[in-house]
Amino acid sequence: MVAIRQSLGFFQGRFIVTSLKKFLRRYTNLPALIYLLREQRITLLDPNTWEDKNDSHFLDLYREKKHLGSVLALCFTQATETYHHWRVFASGSAGVCITFKREQLIRSLKPIEGIRTGSVRYLRMGEISRRQPSTEELPFLKRYPFEPENEFRVILDSRQRREAFDVLIPLSCIDRITLSPWLSATLASHVKSVLWNIRGCRELKIVRSTLISNEDWKNFGDLASSHTQRTRKQKGSR
Repeated sequence: MVAIRQSLGFFQGRFIVTSLKKFLRRYTNLPALIYLLREQRITLLDPNTWEDKNDSHFLDLYREKKHLGSVLALCFTQATETYHHWRVFASGSAGVCITFKREQLIRSLKPIEGIRTGSVRYLRMGEISRRQPSTEELPFLKRYPFEPENEFRVILDSRQRREAFDVLIPLSCIDRITLSPWLSATLASHVKSVLWNIRGCRELKIVRSTLISNEDWKNFGDLASSHTQRTRKQKGSR
């Protein structure tokens, strides 16, 4: 029985990993989502606006060493839904998470000259004394405390000075759109209607996150309470 359970756990783990590799998630806000849906474009931006200055410094170094006019970036996560991603990257009722079909999205980006894609590697401070990064690694390195972000990046090397760059993408590469867990259910229904009325979006799967208020999870807690009460009654009847 133990062996069977271990086997099931192994296969379940492999299924989860395989499933995660199928998707990339982009946490953003409603204005950015509406622009993406209406224009069928996704926007790469200047990393100098990022809060993590260690991160933007590495991209500046990369730009200088490659003698580029600009380096633009677009960040995704390879992780499943987390409170951290919502709170940091899509906080408030206007936050959204766009889940992309990984292979299809990357296929639509690859033909663009200067595009690079890859997973971020997270290094501990103790590791950096034993190695020297290559120039090509710089856009894909980050400090270890950020590892839970499980980031995937799209980088554009440009000879021109740019602050932003739009890439055409097919709407078919979107698997689903998840609205903020802080958006009320009433407003969520209206937002869904607005999004579905955008040309080409009628068939998109749009849901509201139940991360911070899920009825199944609440019912699970109720069952534990009922079990305690039953146990007390059984002891009392002996």
